[in-house]
Amino acid sequence: MNELQSRTEMSPRHKTVLIVEDEILIRLLLAEELASAGFQVIQAANADEALRVLESSVTVDLMFSDIRMPGTMDGLGLAERVRSTWPGIKIALTSGHLPELPAGAPADLFIPKPYQPARIGAALHDLLGSGTNDLN
Repeated sequence: MNELQSRTEMSPRHKTVLIVEDEILIRLLLAEELASAGFQVIQAANADEALRVLESSVTVDLMFSDIRMPGTMDGLGLAERVRSTWPGIKIALTSGHLPELPAGAPADLFIPKPYQPARIGAALHDLLGSGTNDLN
């Protein structure tokens, strides 16, 4: 075993978060915060882009998606698709238009907008390490 193999095996894989947000400034700020919190970050502007990422060979541990966005599918529809197709992916949803998730929504975490991006990293780390949370 060489030194590179040893370091790779000893260090855990960074968790990968897929951010699905149509507002570019919000998406970029959140991506920067999550990268600083130790996540690998992939960005998508809508559900169609997110599905292309998920259908690729990339491993995604958690999807953080806005509920209301343009395109062929909103965040709730995307979450339902992810839950049925990739059940191992944790799902966090956000919205500035809903104070809470509708009953039965396929999400492990709901974070209402406006939120402080600096707090999201800790909430997502908690979600990946344990069960369901709700950050209000």
